[in-house]
Amino acid sequence: MGNDLLLHICCAPCGGGCVNRPEMINPERKVRLFFSNSNLDSAEEFERRLACVRQLAEFFRLDLIVDPYDHDAWLRAVDGLESAPEGGDRCRKCFEFNLRRTAGEAAGKCAFATTLTVSPRKSSKVLFEIGSQWENFEPIDFKKKNGYLLGTRFAAEQNFYRQNYCGCEFSRRSTDK
Repeated sequence: MGNDLLLHICCAPCGGGCVNRPEMINPERKVRLFFSNSNLDSAEEFERRLACVRQLAEFFRLDLIVDPYDHDAWLRAVDGLESAPEGGDRCRKCFEFNLRRTAGEAAGKCAFATTLTVSPRKSSKVLFEIGSQWENFEPIDFKKKNGYLLGTRFAAEQNFYRQNYCGCEFSRRSTDK
């Protein structure tokens, strides 16, 4: 297995707080982005976020792999948890769904991590617990050393779309109140 790192990316604002962090990712490693977000509530939202992730990848000259959008598969994965609170069991299943797809892409080739750890609304501890089921998962906590602030500043400088919900229809419901 090579020294490369496959980085699951949820959106450009989060990615901006992760990809250019030599204190977190050894700059000698080749980082590739993996946009896997079937949890997004519509193909339009998927494409809107992907457009900014493409700009981020181009800015940092990173390869980008796009996992096909399959919201029906994601809905099956969280079936029965639709009314779970934000940060609860549904989110845990969602993290597992996205990390499993990332692990599949990285299998036998490289290590992987996720930009989800940069968000103050996501539990790095939970993400690390889920990721520990794969031996090539790297528990990088991008929240450290102002990762979220770096990401939001970079997003503003680049005029990236910043969403106000994680992406699924159930989190949108909680922000629309």
